Amino acid sequence: MSRRPSRSAGPSTFPAARCRWVTPSADIWIEACDNQSVSDTTTNGIRVQVTTKFLPERSSPKDNEYWFAYFIRISNVGSETAQLLSRHWVITNTDGEEEEVRGEGVIGLKPVLAPGATHDYNSFCHLKTSVGTMHGSYTMVTPTGDTFDARIAPFTLAVPYALN
Repeated sequence: MSRRPSRSAGPSTFPAARCRWVTPSADIWIEACDNQSVSDTTTNGIRVQVTTKFLPERSSPKDNEYWFAYFIRISNVGSETAQLLSRHWVITNTDGEEEEVRGEGVIGLKPVLAPGATHDYNSFCHLKTSVGTMHGSYTMVTPTGDTFDARIAPFTLAVPYALN
């Protein structure tokens, strides 16, 4: 598991040579990793963008083991500071098997996002099939103690040849 610190401006390579941000302060997303999907949604001023990458070096198709990296940018495009408290993921494979994952923070962090701030991180997902989906939410809290769920729109995890 790797992490990148919160960042609000300046050039960034995110997360690899074929995936990058241009003018991060303007939140302009270009080029998904390889040919994988991009998810982008905003809830109460918290924007969540996701792209994915198949990891052939960690996968073993003959053993039904498929590993994917997902790269997330959480941006506060609203006018109120918010802190990420917890995460909830729903992971579904093409056999219809569903797994729910809940936990505090993201990769051990509970970032505080002032207006205009972003937090980038990446993590991994294992599937028993070559295609699956993920969606979920982050529970956020404002300085006044109000909580809300920032939606993570569905995105696809797919071995590049699996969707052709």
